[in-house]
Amino acid sequence: MLLSANLNQQPWNSAIPTLVLLKKCKRSSDINQIHARLLTTGFIKNTFLTTKIILSFSTSLHAPLIEFARFIFFRHHAFEFDEKEEEEEKDPFLWNAIIKTYSHGHDPKEAMWLVSLMLENGAFADKFTLSLVLKACSRVGLVKEGMQIHGLLKKLEFGSDLFLQNCLISFYVKCGCLVRASQVFDRMPKRDSVSYNSMIDGYVKGGRIDLARVVFDCIPLEERNLISWNSLIRGYAQSEDGILVAWQLFEKMPERDLISWNSMIDGCVKCGRMEDAQGLFDRMPNRDIVSWANMIDGYAKNGRVDIARSLFDEMPERDVVAYNAMMGGYVQNGYCMEALGIFYGMQSDGNFLLDNATLLIALSAIAQLGHIDKGVAIHRFIEEIGFSLDGRLGVALIDMYSKCGSIENAMMVFENIKEKSVDHWNAIIGGLAIHGLGELAFDFLMEMERMRVEPDDITFIGLLNACGHAGLVKEGMMCFELMRRVHKVEPKLQHYGCMVDILGRAGHIEEAKNFVEEMPFEPNDVIWRSLLSACKTHESFNVGQPVAENLMRLDSPSPSSYVLASNMYAGLGKWNDVRKVRAMMKQKNLKKIPGCSWIELEGHVYAFFVQDKSHPQFSGIYSILDSLSMTDSEHSYCKNVKM
Repeated sequence: MLLSANLNQQPWNSAIPTLVLLKKCKRSSDINQIHARLLTTGFIKNTFLTTKIILSFSTSLHAPLIEFARFIFFRHHAFEFDEKEEEEEKDPFLWNAIIKTYSHGHDPKEAMWLVSLMLENGAFADKFTLSLVLKACSRVGLVKEGMQIHGLLKKLEFGSDLFLQNCLISFYVKCGCLVRASQVFDRMPKRDSVSYNSMIDGYVKGGRIDLARVVFDCIPLEERNLISWNSLIRGYAQSEDGILVAWQLFEKMPERDLISWNSMIDGCVKCGRMEDAQGLFDRMPNRDIVSWANMIDGYAKNGRVDIARSLFDEMPERDVVAYNAMMGGYVQNGYCMEALGIFYGMQSDGNFLLDNATLLIALSAIAQLGHIDKGVAIHRFIEEIGFSLDGRLGVALIDMYSKCGSIENAMMVFENIKEKSVDHWNAIIGGLAIHGLGELAFDFLMEMERMRVEPDDITFIGLLNACGHAGLVKEGMMCFELMRRVHKVEPKLQHYGCMVDILGRAGHIEEAKNFVEEMPFEPNDVIWRSLLSACKTHESFNVGQPVAENLMRLDSPSPSSYVLASNMYAGLGKWNDVRKVRAMMKQKNLKKIPGCSWIELEGHVYAFFVQDKSHPQFSGIYSILDSLSMTDSEHSYCKNVKM
């Protein structure tokens, strides 16, 4: 109960208990108590008290309090006229407090409606009102409505106010209208550091680092501050061409903060300059979690998971971003069990709120491992927390179930998603492709068109893969033409690769070769391998020989390219060429990756290679396989005798 014994010692009709309780109020039940007290004491008509409630609750982080502030405002203030205000415009102070709950909250569009209601009700809009509306427009990209506010400002006496002009620049920048932002900036009679920094930030985010530099060089020395330097450094540090300029600016800075150091480290990491990043990290006077997470991410992307883990273990404190960086690094380098170990550690710790990124990484690890039981457990966890599957989580779940062998569960997740995006459709079509269900994948394309969901290039990669796995040559050709002629999706290298695979698998070697020759792109090693594999399978050595030669000229880093070429030359009896290819493999230290089969039993995944004897029960396994082989031989013999 909110109403304590001490507070009850005050007279029932005293406003003091209510004022004291405002700071303690958090839940709907607390609000009900305060509302009941206001009604029973008559304080609901006390303008001073209700104003205090509106101002206290409108800035709260708790949704029920914000809703109550709106309720009190609309019921007891918005439409009430004070006798003193009948002849003049009403003060917008309380209106602004409520408008801000929308412009900075979950319903920015409602701020526009509320301003219209405010003006209709006789209150006047001041600088703060219009700044709030511009904020709302920038958050949801209401360019037309924001331009209307711009037009209104030109008619108002205070429209040229520096604060409002800066709000206009910020609005146009956030909506991607850099030309209009520049026009406002150029016409400003007076500018401050906010004006300059907003333009620099806009140009940097819009990829116009050249114009950002022009603005930076125009800033008067007294207006140039850390934000100006950091914005420009961040822009230059995002590319290999600009990292040296970023270094020069960084060394010339009059002062630096954590953002300066982290921007440089981030730039070095993205450009693969880990030695420079480490040097900066070692020089930093202070580090925060972002500094550590950038380094962990950089080393992981460079394959140095051992160094990344050492840094992770050294961190004085960690947050979910650091955990995600380490998990992501493990998954990128194939250490999926280690990634899941960190995930389960986070879960058992209980001090971290797992976010979407955490769950996406965990699901990716499970998809690679094929541990469906672990995937089901995370699916339950997601449902318990109440995360929405309408976004990337739903896509990841569909992908995980598909790759773990349960297309039924993938279909179930897909069907239960209310707001399906093209990514969800792509995930389920890709899952059907993995399982060889080409005709069903094609039906899903028809369903997409019926639901008015426009397919993209990834949709057709999934469909073409599905047709290839199912041997649907006619349907594959139809998909390719639908993509180009109906949906106006320009085919990429991957689409041509899928078509070569479809034709090659079906034995249409000449058509596949012609398809490669007529491509508007230069074929890569993947396409040549696909064609060469088809030539080997269907013993089309005449086509295969020039394909093998083309593949060797590409100097592919994949061992399978050399193995295929070696087999092709062996089929042609060109043993000297076979020896040359094997010598090239040895010189490049390339080894053939052995094929692997796996099976999940009672939550454990067992992998088996050719002639593998690593399993402790290998003798029993081979004995059963031999007996099965004998049974098949006897069955075939009996069948032949009967015939």
